[in-house]
Amino acid sequence: MKKNLILLSLITLLCLKAQSQNDSLKQFHTDSNIIQDKRVNELVLKHILINEAGKEKMKGYRVQIHFGPEKSKALEIKTKFTTQYHDTPAYLDYQQPYFKIRVGDFRTKLEAYKLLQDISADFQGGFIVNDDIELPKLR
Repeated sequence: MKKNLILLSLITLLCLKAQSQNDSLKQFHTDSNIIQDKRVNELVLKHILINEAGKEKMKGYRVQIHFGPEKSKALEIKTKFTTQYHDTPAYLDYQQPYFKIRVGDFRTKLEAYKLLQDISADFQGGFIVNDDIELPKLR
């Protein structure tokens, strides 16, 4: 009987100690303040806008027809392509120090391959690349 009484008091003391620790933790969480630079919110909003803009693109394929360090040459090739194949979009991409001309917005590699065959006489050395493409227009 005495052992049971001691055991019961010990359990009661442990429960009271745990309860007091919980109360002190709750007080700590409710009294905390976050101090941050005002620009953090601006960066978060900018990040959200960038992610929203990315929703208008999807993974797909393009045909790369030029790769070189000269911007004028890249623009010349882009103009030549757009005049000959005005229904197919052309994109100038700059990844330092090179300019790339990529054409088309294709969901499948097979579609990109068809364009590559069609333009191979005018633009030798073209090849298919993975890229983020514009969403196809609905007809």
